[in-house]
Amino acid sequence: MLVGLDRPDDAGVYRLGADLALVVTVDYFTPVVDDPFLYGQIAAANSLSDVYAMGGRPVTALNIVGFPISRLPHQVLAEILRGGAEKVQEAGAVLIGGHSLDDQEPKYGLAVTGIVHPDRVITKGGARPGDRLILTKPIGSGVVTTAGKKDVVPAEALQEATRVMAALNNQVGAMQEAGVRGATDVTGFGLLGHAREMAREAGVGIRLRASAVPVLPFAREAGERGFFPGGSKANHRYLQNVVDYADGLSEADRLLLCDAVTSGGLLIAVAPDRAEQLRARLVAQGALLAAEIGEVVEGPAGRIRVEE
Repeated sequence: MLVGLDRPDDAGVYRLGADLALVVTVDYFTPVVDDPFLYGQIAAANSLSDVYAMGGRPVTALNIVGFPISRLPHQVLAEILRGGAEKVQEAGAVLIGGHSLDDQEPKYGLAVTGIVHPDRVITKGGARPGDRLILTKPIGSGVVTTAGKKDVVPAEALQEATRVMAALNNQVGAMQEAGVRGATDVTGFGLLGHAREMAREAGVGIRLRASAVPVLPFAREAGERGFFPGGSKANHRYLQNVVDYADGLSEADRLLLCDAVTSGGLLIAVAPDRAEQLRARLVAQGALLAAEIGEVVEGPAGRIRVEE
């Protein structure tokens, strides 16, 4: 076992031989959008992301489904599974089965197995002082989708959030070419929560520039109107003793940096002399963006400084 419970990461890694290791993960959640097909795509992309964050390539996937079979039409379940299957196919992996149960609320996700060379595993603890931090998707999906449940989000803003959540983080080649050793995917703990995990595991500090962090359309307005989900507020409370915010940042801006993201981007630490190469290759390989949002510093270990 190369990565397991002793150093929790985005996925477990088990070495089979000198040049081959398995990357194993599982993830599922309740719907974040009304359209069942898009929900299936988002949930699958989110599950696959853990393998990409470890530097691996997904090869097989298993469906994990909870569904109120007597309360919702069977066609809804079929559309969820179709969305997930198409996303697995887009990833170049194979869907080989799964398990379902009758549940009161829909739940869907995947158990994914990937492969990686044992010497090229990317972990949360791989960041080093001086590394630049690159983010590949905008934040804010938590507050946008929560506001969407209140029917206050412009249709085009909700469509953009859905497009972003359903996009694959499959730019592993770019990371391996740039010699990346530290990365994670941004999901429920928010940007700052996952940055904190990287800092803690690597024994380093992190400095972020709030103005450089890409944000989904309408996310800031939705935050200022108080639509942050409970998870975002919990993240903010949890991080209050390890994050130092610039005085000029509003409460809404601080919460946005802690927003509970669904199927967010990769947060990548890369050596400064490889940063521009990585950014160019990420975009060339289909990343939605490649924003440099900060850097890794000597310390204090596990702490984050957010500048305006």
